[in-house]
Amino acid sequence: MQTPTNPVEAVRHPDPYPYYARLTEERPFGWDEQLQAWVAADAASVTAALSAAELRVRPPAEPVPTGLLGTAAGEVFGDLVRMTDGPDQQRLKQVVLDALGEAEPAEAGKLAAERTRQSLERAGGPVVEELMFQVPARVVAALCGLDAGLEPEAARLVGDFVQCIPAGATAEQQRAAAEAAARLRELLGPGLTGAGPTEPTGLLAALVRAAGRRDWPRTAPLLANAVGFLSQTYDATAGLIGNALLALREQPPGDLAALAREVARHDAPIQNTRRFAAEPWRFGAATVQPGQAVLVVLAAANRDPAANPDPHAFDPGRPAPRCFTFGAGPHRCPGADLAVAVTAGVLDELLAHGFDADALPVRPRYRALANARIPLL
Repeated sequence: MQTPTNPVEAVRHPDPYPYYARLTEERPFGWDEQLQAWVAADAASVTAALSAAELRVRPPAEPVPTGLLGTAAGEVFGDLVRMTDGPDQQRLKQVVLDALGEAEPAEAGKLAAERTRQSLERAGGPVVEELMFQVPARVVAALCGLDAGLEPEAARLVGDFVQCIPAGATAEQQRAAAEAAARLRELLGPGLTGAGPTEPTGLLAALVRAAGRRDWPRTAPLLANAVGFLSQTYDATAGLIGNALLALREQPPGDLAALAREVARHDAPIQNTRRFAAEPWRFGAATVQPGQAVLVVLAAANRDPAANPDPHAFDPGRPAPRCFTFGAGPHRCPGADLAVAVTAGVLDELLAHGFDADALPVRPRYRALANARIPLL
């Protein structure tokens, strides 16, 4: 394939990293005429953009996509801490952080290994797409206390829901997302409110406890972010598992959690994110005007020599790595440890069953997504 012409094309390129390296060196922060957006590529500009109070995660004039307004998907979207800003967002984020702080990565890894083993036994071998997408979603469903019989439905529904998040979502995808959000709230609601036959357990019980400690009064945002636990797992962990499988062609297994963490830095499953200026924001000599967008290239910053010495080397033993994949600032993703544990659990079980990474394509194709780097395996 030809060299990418912009960072969005780079996401699905077989090797975008030489392009990112040039971008980081030659134009660490600048205007991209093709994208009609500012692009932050080096560690300094990415850190600044992710922390800037003048920048928002959604266009100020459209906090919820127009096609989702008045639907269950719109209600969930509008309450997700990853999609909102301001004091209420930060207060609710603390509730979510407190709840996730009670989750045990070791338990997530154990569940991932169990669900991987079940998949292998059911299919008679590895169905890689199922392991990438369905297993992580099923693990989080189990952590939320859903009955094992409901896990496959929850995994399917979250696949429908996440289609509404990209800016290019079609009306049909938004309709499917609305139906999925409504059903996910039905599945998760009783476990959160205590209206079901059993007391809340797992992450849902942790949300309830955290909300009580922080005097958070409203249930709907808690339920929305319970859906968010599932949706944030979907593409990001699928990409991490897929890219980790590819890394095994060149790397001895060793410490699988350390390998997964280095994959997150070296071949980021989420390559970029966006911010939108609500007020003028200055960075260096540039001024981002209200209404303009900033494409924050996390994968490029991961390989900035100013952040990580010898950044193109794959080194699971790298001391004190800086990884931007899970963000920074008020919207830093709190699920990094769970994602790593799930990935390590899947890899461990696959290797125990004799999985041969050399059978994977040498130069895989990638899903045509704007920010998630997910190999087609």
